[in-house]
Amino acid sequence: MLALALLLLAAACSSDNGDAANNGATASNGANAGGGNTEANNQNAGSGEDGEGLTPVRVVLDWTPNTNHTGLYVARDKGFFAEQGLEVEIMQPGEGNADTMVATGDVEFGVSYQEGVTQGRVNGVPLVSLAAVIQHNTSGFASPVDKQIETPADFEGMTYGGWGSPIDAAVIESLMQEVEADYSKVNIVNIGNADFFTAVKRDIDFAWIYYAWTGVEAELKGEELNVVYLTDYSDKLDYYTPVLVTNEDLIQDNPDIVQAFVAGAAQGYQYAIDHPADAAEVLIAAEPDLNAELVRASQEWLSPRYQDDAPRWGEQSRDVWAGYADWMFEHELLEQELDVDAAFTNDYLPQ
Repeated sequence: MLALALLLLAAACSSDNGDAANNGATASNGANAGGGNTEANNQNAGSGEDGEGLTPVRVVLDWTPNTNHTGLYVARDKGFFAEQGLEVEIMQPGEGNADTMVATGDVEFGVSYQEGVTQGRVNGVPLVSLAAVIQHNTSGFASPVDKQIETPADFEGMTYGGWGSPIDAAVIESLMQEVEADYSKVNIVNIGNADFFTAVKRDIDFAWIYYAWTGVEAELKGEELNVVYLTDYSDKLDYYTPVLVTNEDLIQDNPDIVQAFVAGAAQGYQYAIDHPADAAEVLIAAEPDLNAELVRASQEWLSPRYQDDAPRWGEQSRDVWAGYADWMFEHELLEQELDVDAAFTNDYLPQ
């Protein structure tokens, strides 16, 4: 049963990994899919510690490195994980995907997103979200200003470029319903991981992006965008993306490791909140193939949004998990309702 669920999850992740946000966050970052200098930095994990007495664990990213991941690199390279007794290896997902690797126990921790955990849980995949990396959904449908797409009503007659995920179509349709527009007049095409800036000049009119990466990149390029933010049209779409995840077995069998990892990650992200410029340099040093100017600008934009209005970094609200699951169920993206309380926990966040 679990094997079938993992196959379904892998199929979903193959499209959802490029949804919204991930498309915008990574399509144009110029990052090396091999993970830049990750291996070399993993060998130096613990900021000078020799690794003796540390428990090795692995965390797999959802995509190529970007500022969503800065806190993990800071925790590793500033020694925060080592202070918690862990030697952490940061990995790229490669041919698999982060959710499947975590669910099967191939790695202990991963970077995921609320929709992936929700779909997995409903299909019997034992993922659990441990922390919200960013408190609010910063994604939206972006387009060059000369296309004059300012509201969902303006999607009519336009071409959307996505990854073929049913979530893309459902979100577009639901936003258009809010303004009584005709979803059937939108042309949806699959552009894979095509560069956003190239695609909107050549093949499409709009795409789903994370502002923290592609939006900031547009600012640096001097290219003005209109962005239709999901959160402007539905509170239920203010979901957590990304999140840090593990599996139920690790929580049951090794809760101390889970506690240590979340504590180290929380220190890393808090450092990035308090010291965005220095945190950006940590990521640049670890992943030198990234666009350094973009990393610095993105980090400045994103750091205050990691925690935002939450009482602490990583805090997750039951209302947010329930609201988005309800939205997915209402739009027939889930076969059954989610057991919300089993999908996430705040228990391992530092008090």
